[in-house]
Amino acid sequence: MTATLRSAARTLGFETNCHGMPGLIEVSAREFPASNSATSSQSTMVAPASSSPRPAAASAPAAVARRLGRFELRQLLGKSAGTMVWLAWDPRLEQELMLTLPRVQPASPAALELWQDEVRSAARLNHPNIAHVVEVGVQENWPYVAVDRALGMTLPEWLAAHPNPAPLESVGWMCHALQGMAFAHESGAAHGDLQLHHLLISENGSVRVMALAAVGQPQANPDDANRAMPLDPNRLRAHRQNAERDVLACGLLLQQLLVGQPALEEPDTALVISRLTPLGKEIVRLPWSTPHPIPEALRAIANRTTASQERQRYLSARTLLQALEGWRAAEAQDTGGPLALLLDRMRTVGHLPAMPGVGGRVSRLTSMEGQRTDEMAEQILQDMALSFELLRMVNSAQVQSTQVSGNGPVLTIRRAIALVGLNGIRSAAAQLRVWPGPLTPQGATAMERTIERVRLAGYTAQALCPGGYDPEVIYLVAVLQNLGRLLLQYHFSEEAEQIWQLMKPVPPPANAEPGTPEQPGMTEAGASYAVLGVNIETLGASVARHWGLGEDVQHMIHRLARDKAVRTPDGDADVLRTAASAANEAVDAITTLPATRIAQGIALVAQRYARSLEIGPRDLQEALQAARTALRTGKRVADVQKAKSEETTAEPDKR
Repeated sequence: MTATLRSAARTLGFETNCHGMPGLIEVSAREFPASNSATSSQSTMVAPASSSPRPAAASAPAAVARRLGRFELRQLLGKSAGTMVWLAWDPRLEQELMLTLPRVQPASPAALELWQDEVRSAARLNHPNIAHVVEVGVQENWPYVAVDRALGMTLPEWLAAHPNPAPLESVGWMCHALQGMAFAHESGAAHGDLQLHHLLISENGSVRVMALAAVGQPQANPDDANRAMPLDPNRLRAHRQNAERDVLACGLLLQQLLVGQPALEEPDTALVISRLTPLGKEIVRLPWSTPHPIPEALRAIANRTTASQERQRYLSARTLLQALEGWRAAEAQDTGGPLALLLDRMRTVGHLPAMPGVGGRVSRLTSMEGQRTDEMAEQILQDMALSFELLRMVNSAQVQSTQVSGNGPVLTIRRAIALVGLNGIRSAAAQLRVWPGPLTPQGATAMERTIERVRLAGYTAQALCPGGYDPEVIYLVAVLQNLGRLLLQYHFSEEAEQIWQLMKPVPPPANAEPGTPEQPGMTEAGASYAVLGVNIETLGASVARHWGLGEDVQHMIHRLARDKAVRTPDGDADVLRTAASAANEAVDAITTLPATRIAQGIALVAQRYARSLEIGPRDLQEALQAARTALRTGKRVADVQKAKSEETTAEPDKR
């Protein structure tokens, strides 16, 4: 290939159609001139996939022949700063191919050999979402990787004919691409220049990623790079960075599919990445005006992919894939979607693990025939898993069918004991997994902390609730407001840790000006959407519905929204819900805020609930103290409050 061709190939451009997607173009002869002379070439043929159909002979070539060695170049399908993709006719194989070439020619024979080694290594990967490579070769010192056109068309070609796909369809495509990328990353390969035109879509809607590693990896000394050991720390670090860059590119492509336009009006994902932190200062988020409404959960996932804080972004294709698949399950199956994430695990490991020694405690309880029901209920409430199992049993469809019509759901352990009897308690305990179930030691420690926090919230709710309400009911309402969090910690412990990390605020950088505020973390809802694709509250509500708890109970166990004012309760159910919400917010404040901000957090909670519960900061502090004492000693909250009141009355007036 002549020097003129080499220079022109580096600056090839393409026109766009009315949808902003690459279309048919006419490239002049001086950009890719006709060449009838013999050309030197070398290539590695890869056996075509057996499932790939052979296309019919292509139509007559264009008037101006554009050639690269033996290939007749027919259409530029897309280009970026790193690569370009051409639709070409191969007379030797008598089939259309898609050729991906780097935009910059390798600078030396060693660099050329390194490019081929990287691409051949990636071409060996076999996955349904990675495009099968037909050939890796070189024409006139220009390396290329060839993919059979029969695999499908590029996604921009598809979008030109089918613009504005529905969000569910777009997410499905990205899930296919992420499955291929996750497999490639876990196999030691990366793409390095993932663009929309590197995604192929077949007639059945399956998406494949093509041209892994085709952009090439710049090396200071290619000869040294070739001799590097496979486990060389520098190579491993470079692979991790390239994989994270691929995930960021996937996020940009997801946003482009949802919006219908590329981020920052720049179709080249590499150039957009160069303008995001930490390389640039641009911020990319989904606009509120989109061709289709974007559900809140999907918006949270898409925005996390390009979060301004690097620590909040997805670092692996597998985690982004998990979030999108969680959202797809919830969206496709409607109300059953969130529950589907848990059902398989709940069948095998239960909803929660029983606390150590549950068998012995149940034996002692059931051997004492004359023990009062309320005393038995107090002891059972110490074990959250056993309490939940009894509620599940008595509220299931089988038990409900035997109850008197109109009785409604059971929300006390006392009533559950009366319905199932001692044998029912033994049966419920036998259904439970022994502590800690499948949890790792670290997961068990986190689970134990979560349970203690939830029990503290239950006791705090008892201390806050106005007189006349059943203490056991208010305790269970406050506990059930955390059902999703408990299930998350047990069944998705790694994801739970990701969510808590995303919620943490970030201190200002060391070089920031004095007085610079810390960057806030994500909300719990936003973080859970971004990690799981569903809200934690939704998980808890779905399981509660699965257990047979009615709409009134589901209303009570849904926390009040923190971004809305607290109104005066309309009835008993609202009173219970409000007291439980206040207790949970107070416990969140003392367990998640820095020590220097706890007093301020308590004051804000008291201010929110001052009118509805007639409390102030001191009342809230005393309720928390009574709850701590009850949790530590095992006494009833009412008894702790009574003792505190008598102690205060007995003290001499010190004023």
